Amino acid sequence: MKLLLLLLAFCCLSLSRCEEQSVPYDYSATIECLENPYKPQYNGGIIVNPDLQNGSQGWSQFGNAKVDFREFGGNKFVVATQRNQSSDSISQKVYLEKGILYTFSAWLQVSIGKSPVSAVFKKNGEYKHAGSVVAESKCWSMLKGGLTVDESGPAELFFESENTMVEIWVDSVSLQPFTQEEWNSHHEQSIGKVRKGTVRIRVMNNKGETIPNATISIEQKKLGYPFGCAVENNILGNQAYQNWFTQRFTVTTFGNEMKWYSTERIRGQEDYSTADAMLSFFKSHGIAVRGHNVLWDDPKYQPGWVNSLSGNDLYNAVKRRVYSVVSRYKGQLLGWDVVNENLHFSFFESKFGPKASYNTYTMAHAVDPRTPMFMNEYNTLEQPKDLTSSPARYLGKLRELQSIRVAGKIPLAIGLESHFSTPNIPYMRSALDTFGATGLPIWLTEIDVDAPPNVRANYFEQVLREGHAHPKVNGMVMWTGYSPSGCYRMCLTDGNFKNLPTGDVVDKLLREWGGLRSQTTGVTDANGLFEAPLFHGDYDLRISHPLTNSKASYNFTLTSDDDSSQKQPSLYVFRV
Repeated sequence: MKLLLLLLAFCCLSLSRCEEQSVPYDYSATIECLENPYKPQYNGGIIVNPDLQNGSQGWSQFGNAKVDFREFGGNKFVVATQRNQSSDSISQKVYLEKGILYTFSAWLQVSIGKSPVSAVFKKNGEYKHAGSVVAESKCWSMLKGGLTVDESGPAELFFESENTMVEIWVDSVSLQPFTQEEWNSHHEQSIGKVRKGTVRIRVMNNKGETIPNATISIEQKKLGYPFGCAVENNILGNQAYQNWFTQRFTVTTFGNEMKWYSTERIRGQEDYSTADAMLSFFKSHGIAVRGHNVLWDDPKYQPGWVNSLSGNDLYNAVKRRVYSVVSRYKGQLLGWDVVNENLHFSFFESKFGPKASYNTYTMAHAVDPRTPMFMNEYNTLEQPKDLTSSPARYLGKLRELQSIRVAGKIPLAIGLESHFSTPNIPYMRSALDTFGATGLPIWLTEIDVDAPPNVRANYFEQVLREGHAHPKVNGMVMWTGYSPSGCYRMCLTDGNFKNLPTGDVVDKLLREWGGLRSQTTGVTDANGLFEAPLFHGDYDLRISHPLTNSKASYNFTLTSDDDSSQKQPSLYVFRV
């Protein structure tokens, strides 16, 4: 009977969504711990009694926890107490449908100290993690996440914490379903706001008279949104590779050539010649470079001779390395990955103590104070089950770096590697919402997908579309650089630089986003005006008039700064 009611409720919900306009997406997230939680997003979506105003309605025990319903300061919430297992908590039964994208949020608190708490959906004996947060006592923290399912059916939401000594307090829960069409409409709306602007071109003659029926041809010569691909040194001297790359991308990262194990293979013998040559090549083609990396916290990827050092010898070697690479490329890079993957690994912390990253960022910033300093980490967007690098854990480390005492503020930035297998797109978007609440620049720095060939290109496209459309993502780099010995996890081309299916995805998206020299044409109206929505970027403009046989060529740049808050068209006046 309960299953029948769930099915009926879902059918009614689906029908109402079809009949009404699509639900707009709420990109907001809160990263502060607040005295009182906000109201549930989307009024709770399909969650029954989301703000606990109706007592126990819709909520029940999960595992062996004791469930209490409490009120404090006018706020009602539910509490899981007497927990003996990590999953002992509260729950609500829901019906999840294949093909629907679910955005989840909840406000959580624990009774003592701080503890990670995850939202989990049990379905057919399997457990789908939707996200986590580090909950605190005496204040409420927002968990934002999401999920999809492989088949339709009933499921049970519950909350999980490995710390069984704490009570889990829950309030303002929301589970909002979106169809794929609605999700795509969010992309279009966001792109229209943050990636595009409207240009208005007025054509006049030398007498200042407007010219109607003038032919307008606009060709984008450079994409405004930073989008690129990692490379290795085999691009040097390879004309076919160079041509393929420079026609498409505006930013790159060197896979290995700036890393310590490449530039100082033998202690005291530095060699930057390859990195220098690569940087010179990309500069000559107007392609920006990310600095990857100053140090890497993974013990496997240190220069061989480093492992034999200790104490002052190791400290002095690290100090020389930081000064050497950062001073050499000071002011020439988009940003630095300073201590790579310092959530999953802790080589330098094991040698110098818990402030090793703090001190390294301080040193790097002192040498190159204007270049953004990135925290670069994996599984922040990819795996909601990996609590080591969850958004909450990442933000905790970021706050430590934000406490660095320097004149002004250290220009920190968020680097999210994005090595996906099967993407959880709703979780990816929600995690980006959480990072977006920092106000810091966000880049997807090493995008690839490790999946079977029959689904890889599709998954890859999903990730790229989500990153490009998110209003807080400032740029994307794919970790798909070609190598004769094989790409890291996926290639875009074969050895002759003919596109593979993943490369076709890139070209398709570039054309959609205005790349690959996309063209817009038209004629001026009776007032000599032509108006068109364009992606941000650099453009060539050609104007001609068949009756006067006059022609003119110009160029212009459309940036996000050109768009006012009212999104008024940017007016350009040209003469022929």
